[in-house]
Amino acid sequence: MWTRLLLPSILVMLSIGFWASSDFQEIAAGVAIFLFGMLMLEDGFKLFSGGFLERALEKATSSIPKSLGFGILATTIMQSSSLVSVITISFLSAELITLLAGVGIVFGANIGTTTGAWLVAGFGLKVNISAYALPMLAIAIVLVFQKSKYLRGAGYVLAGLGFLFLGIHHMKEGFEAFKDQFDLTRFAMTGLIGLAVYTLVGAAATVVMQSSHATMVLIITALAANQISYENALALAIGANIGTTVTAVIGSFTANYQGKRLALAHVIFNLGTAAVALIFISQIRVAVDYVSATVGISETDYALKLAVFHTIFNVLGVALMLPFIRRLITFLERVIAQPKEDLSQPRYLSEAVDEFPQTAKVAMRREVQHLYDNAVELITHGLNLHRHLLFDTKDIAETVARSRTPVEFDIDQRYEKRVKTLYSAIVEFATRAGAKDMPVDVMNDIYAMRDTAGRIVRAVKSIKHLRRNATQYTERPQGVITDLYNGLRTEIARILVEIHKLELANPEDRSSLWLDQERIQVESDAQDTNNRIEALIRDRRLAASKATSFLNDSNYAYSAMRDLLDAARDSYIETEDAMAEVERILALEDDELHDMIVNDPHEDAQRPSP
Repeated sequence: MWTRLLLPSILVMLSIGFWASSDFQEIAAGVAIFLFGMLMLEDGFKLFSGGFLERALEKATSSIPKSLGFGILATTIMQSSSLVSVITISFLSAELITLLAGVGIVFGANIGTTTGAWLVAGFGLKVNISAYALPMLAIAIVLVFQKSKYLRGAGYVLAGLGFLFLGIHHMKEGFEAFKDQFDLTRFAMTGLIGLAVYTLVGAAATVVMQSSHATMVLIITALAANQISYENALALAIGANIGTTVTAVIGSFTANYQGKRLALAHVIFNLGTAAVALIFISQIRVAVDYVSATVGISETDYALKLAVFHTIFNVLGVALMLPFIRRLITFLERVIAQPKEDLSQPRYLSEAVDEFPQTAKVAMRREVQHLYDNAVELITHGLNLHRHLLFDTKDIAETVARSRTPVEFDIDQRYEKRVKTLYSAIVEFATRAGAKDMPVDVMNDIYAMRDTAGRIVRAVKSIKHLRRNATQYTERPQGVITDLYNGLRTEIARILVEIHKLELANPEDRSSLWLDQERIQVESDAQDTNNRIEALIRDRRLAASKATSFLNDSNYAYSAMRDLLDAARDSYIETEDAMAEVERILALEDDELHDMIVNDPHEDAQRPSP
């Protein structure tokens, strides 16, 4: 209910303010320009994703100090703890980083966000920064219209900084003029009541603006113009830290359970830090005065002293929470338990991961693997086999021949729930990613993985068509027809086993050459099957009706084998390294395969293992 009233209330308050004072208009416009600059800054850094940012974040997972350092550095550079939080939630949802690393990054981001207060108090208020803003905007607009995404990204970052500077200038000028008409210090409150009220005001302002950085700039400019008291400014800064947790919570709505755990960690940290700051505010003020005097900050330079306070209580919060970080992880895992896995639902695809190219690509690859795992279960059960027996056996043909008992399950229902649902999610995700401004190579990979998923689905459909007759003719020995169907089951099973070995092999040990040999063998076997069936019919060893059914089913079987082999090539063969590139050049095209089979259809091709 209150969320529906929030927007009208804000608009009414702005309208009253505009009507009451032209100087208020300049302050409000300054805030708006500042927030617009932050949006452009975030969009600019997003255009650089897929490169340094993702690689740096992946490397920041090996230890807590590295995670903490990355959070500090990234937030200092991007001047947006919200963007760092969103990126971290995205990586965590794609399982590129651990929850421990994610929490470390969030801790570091809270320290990194204090640099914004230093920049504004130490530079923005003492220099005519509007003189820098206008040239930056002029250069930025030239870069924004370039074709290179990196030049456009640089343009957005430069424009964002220009608008940040311009916003600070207008807020500063607005408060300077506003104090001549209206003295806001009349609303100053002291003691515990003032501490509580202004903390809530700071939190509310941050919720409205969705940026603690913007709130801090507003507080510092108002403090510099003597429109708020130093005591109330401290409470507002504490409230800004509380309000910023809302952004992380909103960002977690589209994330998986890991993203929600990180958002809860963010809330716990900021609320805990704020509680410590409120309880020990007198002691922290003494520390601020001592540090300020030590570094040469004037006793009456309250803007810089506020920056010192903001830094001290954030660093203090990290220092207090860091020793308990592993207990915090345990608490988060207990409160937000991992949901019971539903194989029919996408495991990795969510709106949280498609914000950045690296997470989108990794999530897509893992979801296709998830689809393949479900497909293997359906294929093996559809052939009345069991994966654990098949992957452990040393004699595939014997295992297949002994597997006569039908696996009781509804293959159509299982296909709808565990294959079709995932495939639909994969197609939808690829479409959604295609609508975003992602690098061409990333989109090509995503579309290729979508096509791989299509091959996996086709293989399952083929087994669906094959299942009824394969069960009918192998449930008990019926002579030649049983041997024929067992042969098909054995060939499909053997390819599944070889793909499983390929999956378990080290990436550098995988080779595409054996896949080409398998394709040759599949095409050769397909032609040999037709010749063999003709011979069996001529010798009256196989009835024409059964032969026709088998030929149809063999087409389904060989189609499934082709799709499985193509999917394996797409999924497991690394084309980036030099050896794989040589193998790609040597790999035989479909036409070449056909010519080889036609020229020597009965060649007993060797079948190397991966």
